[in-house]
Amino acid sequence: MEILPLCADSLGTRSMATFVKTEDITILIDPAVSLAPRRYGLPPHTIEIEKLEADWKKISDFSRKADVVIITHYHYDHHSPKRNLEIYDGKFVFIKHPTDRINFSQRKRASIFQKAIQDLAEEIIFADNREFVFGNTRIRFSPPVPHGENSKLGYVIQVLIEENNQRFLFTSDVEGPILEDQVNFILNMKPNYVLLDGPMTYMLGYRYSTQSLNMAIKNIERIISMKSLKKLIIDHHFMRDINWEERIMPLIRYRNTLIQSSAEFLGLENNLLEARRKYLWYSNKEKL
Repeated sequence: MEILPLCADSLGTRSMATFVKTEDITILIDPAVSLAPRRYGLPPHTIEIEKLEADWKKISDFSRKADVVIITHYHYDHHSPKRNLEIYDGKFVFIKHPTDRINFSQRKRASIFQKAIQDLAEEIIFADNREFVFGNTRIRFSPPVPHGENSKLGYVIQVLIEENNQRFLFTSDVEGPILEDQVNFILNMKPNYVLLDGPMTYMLGYRYSTQSLNMAIKNIERIISMKSLKKLIIDHHFMRDINWEERIMPLIRYRNTLIQSSAEFLGLENNLLEARRKYLWYSNKEKL
């Protein structure tokens, strides 16, 4: 099995777009990318916009190699009903159920998205809490779990891909994980590799509580304790915080052995453009 993060917050844009290849099938998960409309009161810098366009091209290029596309929920950094719809042409598209356990906003977006791709996709399949087998490859979807510490932002589905006892788990937007439903699916699947949406610490004390961070660290420790685990890739919300390493000091002993960002997993340096936006705009005046 080959696991390739395509776009990620540690690589410069808001995304969890990931490409997985097995002997039987190629899979593209959450093929979208976006930018924060405002950060530190500032709009995206030109460097961020250029990276966004490059990432959309990368996603489009890899979509041509994919047999299956997975959409875990309907936020615009995980799907787009407008851009690069060729991504879905001739694909089996597995989606979060558009009407069950979903909030109003995502229900509306799901309907728009289905209409946008219905004449392109080979088939649109509701994936929640289901399992599909392609040769020696198994794709297992979790029941819907809250996007973060409650269902205010809706629900997401987690994804396990297994081939010949190699197991990769994609958490989607769990912001931690914080809740037992979120972490239990991970622990029960006994993955070797996990791509985890980490704590939303860039909003600590505003939309993310210290209690949630402490619970996330506790649950990450539970994940790390799995004997099956070879690598925990923490990214997405977590990599919007310039001080992200300080936030997980209790776990620092696992850095670069078990814990890496998507960029580090690829052997690259972290490129936290959003977290560094103030520096990008005012590099000659002040540093973040």
